[in-house]
Amino acid sequence: MKRWLPAPVIGCLTFVTMFIVLMIWAGMLILPAGIVKLLLPFPPLTRQLDRWIAWCANHGWVGWNQRVFQVLHGRRENCSINGALDPARSWMIVSNHQSWSDILILFDVMYGRTPFPRFFLKRELIWIPLVGFVCWALDMPFMKRNSAAAIAKNPGLRNSDLETTRQFCEKFKRRPIAVVNFLEGTRYTPEKAAAKGSPYRHLLRPKSGGFSFTLNAMGEQFAGLVDVTIVYRPTGNTRSKLWSWLCGEQNGAFVQVDVKPLPAELLGGDYQDDAAFRERFQDWVNGLWADKDALIARQL
Repeated sequence: MKRWLPAPVIGCLTFVTMFIVLMIWAGMLILPAGIVKLLLPFPPLTRQLDRWIAWCANHGWVGWNQRVFQVLHGRRENCSINGALDPARSWMIVSNHQSWSDILILFDVMYGRTPFPRFFLKRELIWIPLVGFVCWALDMPFMKRNSAAAIAKNPGLRNSDLETTRQFCEKFKRRPIAVVNFLEGTRYTPEKAAAKGSPYRHLLRPKSGGFSFTLNAMGEQFAGLVDVTIVYRPTGNTRSKLWSWLCGEQNGAFVQVDVKPLPAELLGGDYQDDAAFRERFQDWVNGLWADKDALIARQL
């Protein structure tokens, strides 16, 4: 279809069709179950509702979105998966972050290969109508990400996100899960990289604290690390990456998935209070990021 329809038409069709899919699966099926979960928080009922909500999100919303992408955009042309994935096992997924479309790409690529992915989200996103409540119903953790000034005024805020992470990890200790962590903490732009003094050409400096805490709490549960690198293709126009993706211009975007072992010596340390462990963990993450930066450079 994309060969004879203008890109903006493809974009509008994709957006409208995805909105209809969202209203059916999230608005008509997940939302009522989420309301029952909120009003009747009884563990046996909650467990059943959690399974139903996750099934609707994964096989319903993600599955039907994938069909929309295949019809309107064609099949993904440049996705490389190095290693074996299993939807019955738990995985830690890390990825670079440039656009909202990263999330849609990850859902698309991981569909049927891992459990339904859960993301660490900014707390402000909970106020997005329907989407915020559905993410809450799916047990996605909302992070406050307090500023340095706020922490200076109230030092107790320093550990608020770690406590959110701890609660999240506790809930999924006995269930297969795919945890997605955008280690940069925000979307990459050259302006942000310059302002933050990033040592990388195509990435922001990774943040390791919450990542380490999650591995400390759940590391033995994870079958491995899923290291995802997303590289968007230049289009020669001024469209944002998200709109360019919706318009079907990014079907050739490069996506590489590398399945790697998690270093056993980094799963049980004290990132907060052990300076030597923190340095080793940061060195490992920085090595992942250096390799990712070099991979992106080779693709551009």
